[in-house]
Amino acid sequence: MHVSPLLCRLLPALMALLLAMPANATTSTITAPAKPSFKVCWSIFAGWMPWGYVAQEQIINKWADKYDIQIAVEEVPDYINSIEQYSAGKFDGCAMTNMDALTIPAAAGVDSTALIIGDFSSGADGILIRGHGMTLRDLKGKTILLVENSVSHYLLGRALELANFSESDVKIQSISDKDIVQAFIAGQGDAVITWNPLLSSIKQQVTVSQVYSSHSIPGEIVDLMVVNSATLAAHPELGKALTGAWFETQRLMGAHTAEGKAARSKMASAAGTTAEDFDDQLHTLRSFYSPRPALEFANSDKLPVLMQRVADFADTHQLLGGQGKGLSQLGISFSNGRVLGNPEKIKLRFDPSFLQLASDGKL
Repeated sequence: MHVSPLLCRLLPALMALLLAMPANATTSTITAPAKPSFKVCWSIFAGWMPWGYVAQEQIINKWADKYDIQIAVEEVPDYINSIEQYSAGKFDGCAMTNMDALTIPAAAGVDSTALIIGDFSSGADGILIRGHGMTLRDLKGKTILLVENSVSHYLLGRALELANFSESDVKIQSISDKDIVQAFIAGQGDAVITWNPLLSSIKQQVTVSQVYSSHSIPGEIVDLMVVNSATLAAHPELGKALTGAWFETQRLMGAHTAEGKAARSKMASAAGTTAEDFDDQLHTLRSFYSPRPALEFANSDKLPVLMQRVADFADTHQLLGGQGKGLSQLGISFSNGRVLGNPEKIKLRFDPSFLQLASDGKL
């Protein structure tokens, strides 16, 4: 048998490779490197139901495949717990509000980026008092159920300012969002502060007066998808895939077509309500159904002003540190180099670059 000189030269190298392989190795176990894999989470809220939809309809899979990555989108029933899990590194991204992004991950030192601005609340968060004919001034002396130190607490603070009350004029009873509806229905508390669809559910089951809502403070409660800044910097494809999937779904949700109606109906079912009620809930949001208005809001002069108000509330309640000087310890960055607080310790970034790509049709 004739053996070529080239094969003779290659045989020692091939033998060394075979000897280095595990004894049970076969050609079937030699596979390509795994795709980069990421996890993001969300919890039940009218404005975040699209995240459940992108997973259910595999829209996220299509966008992840486009960028050769894998993305798992998971629902976490307890909102604050979802943010805590994100802050602990169990998720790469999480749906949360602007205030909670500041007071939980940023305050804990987790550098986070507000990747997507989905909407802002304009009535989706509200204050209810038991009984007919109640007014804001009837809050005085009441026991109020809410998720303490969340945007519900912030909404209470804004309402008390208007009524010329202080927090000492009411009693706050903290409770998780997953328990708040049943607790109030069962008779706990004189008043309750929460968000849709929980707000709508309480109105349907208990005689209440809505005495204040986020409609009075448009733009101050902003709903975001927040991602870990280091992960985003290392894998911009994650930001592109999430942004692309989000706005594909938003355009569908906002469409006055049979397809749009069917999508909203599925989201309503997932939220545990009717299609009609879900549409009513969407009317309490200023939703950005396309990337351009979201980009305009992200670049606006209004956003830093609103975040300053939120930061002041957080500092007053020592949510950014016990000294009440939280913005000396961390900073918030915006487009065009604008910064609130410490520019050397940016921990929350409103980065519109992915919104810009979506707006330009470059995703």
